[in-house]
Order: sequence, then C-alpha cells, then structure tokens
Amino acid sequence: MKNRPFPAIVCGSISVALLLMAAHIVAGDKKSKQTVCTNPHPEQLCSAKNTCGSSSSPCLLEVKRTGGGIDATVTPNLADFPMDAVICINAGTSVTWQGAGKNTGLMVDFGANSPFDPSGTIMGGSDRPVTVVAKRAGCFRYTVGACTPGTVYGMCGNSDLDLIVTGSK
Repeated sequence: MKNRPFPAIVCGSISVALLLMAAHIVAGDKKSKQTVCTNPHPEQLCSAKNTCGSSSSPCLLEVKRTGGGIDATVTPNLADFPMDAVICINAGTSVTWQGAGKNTGLMVDFGANSPFDPSGTIMGGSDRPVTVVAKRAGCFRYTVGACTPGTVYGMCGNSDLDLIVTGSK
C-alpha cells in the first residue's frame, strides 16, 4: 500500500489558510472600530439621558461581567440611560465606582491620562466602593475589569470603553 501524503498536505494547507483568514478578520475588525474619542467634538454626544451627576448630585457607576463573563460593562445610575451610549460626567462630580451584584471586584484604569482625583488605577468592588472626583474635562479611553469569586485565573470580564467629562473644574 502506498503512503499518500497528499491528503495531509491539503488538510494542513487548508488549516493554515483558515487560521490566517481568521487572524486577518480579527485584526481588521479591531482596526475598523471607531471610538467616541475619535470624534472631533465628543462632548456633543452628551445629553441629559447619558450625563451622570453634578457638583451637588453624585454619580454611581456599577461594573459587572457580561457576554458570558468575557466582557465588562459600566452602567450609571440614570433611569433612562440608553443602551450602548457613552457615559458623560460633569466636571466636579463625585463618582463612586462599585461592583454590581454580590461579590464583584473591579479595576478601572485610565493609564497616565486619568480625569479623576485621586488619579491612578481604581480598585474596589461591591463591598468596597471607591469614590473619586471628576476634575479634567475631555474624552478618555479606559480599561475596565470585573471579576467574581470562583472564576478561573484570567477569566475576568474586560472591556475598553470611553468616558466624557464635560465642563471644566
């Protein structure tokens, strides 16, 4: 009986081609996504429905895992907040970040460009809310993570989101 390497070569070639195509699609998808902060006037996206807080009214932002546990979302304490809208915060607002539900830990990182005082990574949870004050106006890109007990290491929900701070303080 003859040894036929042809089917193995064809299968291997098809596998490599599919892998390259998938990588190209994923890379293209990441490049094509526009962020709110690429808008020349992102503050024009703010309205009463998506603006949280004022100097006399605090803003509560709840972080939770979504998408089967692979993503994290941030929801403000606004009754009519539109789904998938950007969160806007008035400068001077006291902002409390907390985990939604029971036993949710959170990390929020703006890198070196934090609009909050104190600056730095915000680490807390549902039983340990963290309050900061919005100080700098502008559009800010940040990474948010939400974890719950019992999750496998590295399986916390993470997302890159935008936040707009309006006005000046």
